[in-house]
Amino acid sequence: MNVLSLFDGMSCGQIALNRAGIKYDNYYAAEIDKHAIKVTQANYPNTIQLGSVTDWKTWDIDWSSIGLFFGGSPCQGFSFAGKQLAFDDPRSKLFFVYVDILEHIKKHNPKVKFMLENVKMKKEYLEVINKYLGVEPIFINSALVSAQNRQRFYWCNWEVNQPEDKGILLKDVLDKSASEVLNHTQKAIDYMSRKGSTGRVKWSYMFHSEESKGKSQCLVANLFKGVPNNVLVENCGRIRKFSPIECERLQTAPDNYTNHVSNTQRYKMLGNGWTVDVIAHIFKSIKTEKVCAVKNQLEFDFMKEF
Repeated sequence: MNVLSLFDGMSCGQIALNRAGIKYDNYYAAEIDKHAIKVTQANYPNTIQLGSVTDWKTWDIDWSSIGLFFGGSPCQGFSFAGKQLAFDDPRSKLFFVYVDILEHIKKHNPKVKFMLENVKMKKEYLEVINKYLGVEPIFINSALVSAQNRQRFYWCNWEVNQPEDKGILLKDVLDKSASEVLNHTQKAIDYMSRKGSTGRVKWSYMFHSEESKGKSQCLVANLFKGVPNNVLVENCGRIRKFSPIECERLQTAPDNYTNHVSNTQRYKMLGNGWTVDVIAHIFKSIKTEKVCAVKNQLEFDFMKEF
């Protein structure tokens, strides 16, 4: 089986496949960020990089060999945290490229398994995606398998159930020996305490994470900027940034998986990435489905004997 991943980023999908125990022959990745590609190739040197998804008609691929197809199309137009331009946003329009490629694969392999990930969004946008994909999504919060609150929709053409709660807390992934370099300056702390036009301070919007709350807030791509989205308040009273390794742990990626690029780029790709153990759980459901299909066939064959 060959795999095709769109918007592959740092290849969280590939980590998840290996963690789920799903074997594949070739892994095709469509990605344009050079830093993410560098991280992928350092960890999975056999990855076949294809470049931009918009050039898909030029790809030299045996489309009938694609058994698993997945991606997380850019979400900025859908996100409640953004301007919610939806399909008018050039980045979110790439969803339709995903659809075009899926339909092309289906012509060559109607049994292809597919998965799409995206953010929490308005019902009207959700229904458009449901219509084009022909399936309804499952809504999973990464908090079930990690120390991070990260709510996402996952559209799959196989059955997926909610993962069991592993009970992982923020304190479980923190590095208590984290460098003092990560400490926020007084200027940054003052910024968090400043009142905006509504009279509310940045602290009240809960962009930051507090060890006492049990789970971190959702990691975002602009973590590298520091405040307000990369503010951790530890129980000891220390106010600092997360380290890149802590962000890897929040995304359930291996420690130092991204250490092939600068910290700025590590923060960006981790904020844009997937929670690996959520994806691994989803992929494991493919294996469960196949086992059930074989079992049902054996039972059917057995009954035919009588």
